[in-house]
Amino acid sequence: MKKTITLLFISLFFSLTINSQDRKQGRNKIKALKLAYISGQLELTTREAQKFWPIYNGYQKEQYNLRATHRDVLKKAIQKSKSVNNLSEEVSKSIINLKVNHYKKEYEIQKNFIKNIEGIISYKKILKLQIAEREFGRKLMKKYKRERPNSRN
Repeated sequence: MKKTITLLFISLFFSLTINSQDRKQGRNKIKALKLAYISGQLELTTREAQKFWPIYNGYQKEQYNLRATHRDVLKKAIQKSKSVNNLSEEVSKSIINLKVNHYKKEYEIQKNFIKNIEGIISYKKILKLQIAEREFGRKLMKKYKRERPNSRN
């Protein structure tokens, strides 16, 4: 009996670890594809790339952390009340206010990012960057939709 429980526990642990590693590898693969796509679109010189990528990576990390914070607050509030329908008006208002502040911070992060790279790359390349990020997101979603089995049927 103890062996069975131990074996079950070890199997569960390894499956969770593997699943977590698969997600991390997937995120890293997407990140690498995005950087390659952006590099191709911007056609950065070696000098530009050396200065641009550390700033861009910091910018991406800041954006990710901001989104993660909002997502976590929303997720915890919904879990605590068991459903969006059970959220109080007060909690709902605070989440909406958090989202509005999130948009303000996102704007400030983007404004600072542009300020930091405007001396490194041209405004034309900044515009190309914004377009490339949007295009990459669209292409990724199209690919995801094609590969994802239709679960609504």
